[in-house]
Amino acid sequence: MQLTPYLNFDGECAEAFAFYAKLFNGTIVYQGTFGEIPPTADMPPIPESARQRIMHVHLQMGDQSLFGSDAMPGADTACGGYQAPQGTWVSIHAADTAEGQRLFDALAQGGQVVMPFAKTFWSPGFSMTRDRFGTPWMVNVTLAE
Repeated sequence: MQLTPYLNFDGECAEAFAFYAKLFNGTIVYQGTFGEIPPTADMPPIPESARQRIMHVHLQMGDQSLFGSDAMPGADTACGGYQAPQGTWVSIHAADTAEGQRLFDALAQGGQVVMPFAKTFWSPGFSMTRDRFGTPWMVNVTLAE
């Protein structure tokens, strides 16, 4: 079994995943918009404001994946509308402090630092930040140096 985080955005998914692909040296293997959904007889029309939003994106990084999509504009949160992330963090395990610092610096740029990258009693480097897209990240160095 593998768990795959699925991130939700309010119209910034394409920009966020282009950034994540570069940062994590990954490849976007699929990206489709709501406007590309094949229409069916029982499907309600896609609002013009949603046609260019991302319906689903798949970023592959080695044997790890990250998925995402944009919310439907104007939808209530129970029906797929946007709600800022709360109660969870995406945790990245970096091999060393240099890589941890690089990841933190990039994710923190334009975002909100919750805990700066620093040594802790369990790790040679740990941090918490919300990136400029609102996604909460933890960076944790897993190997003792």
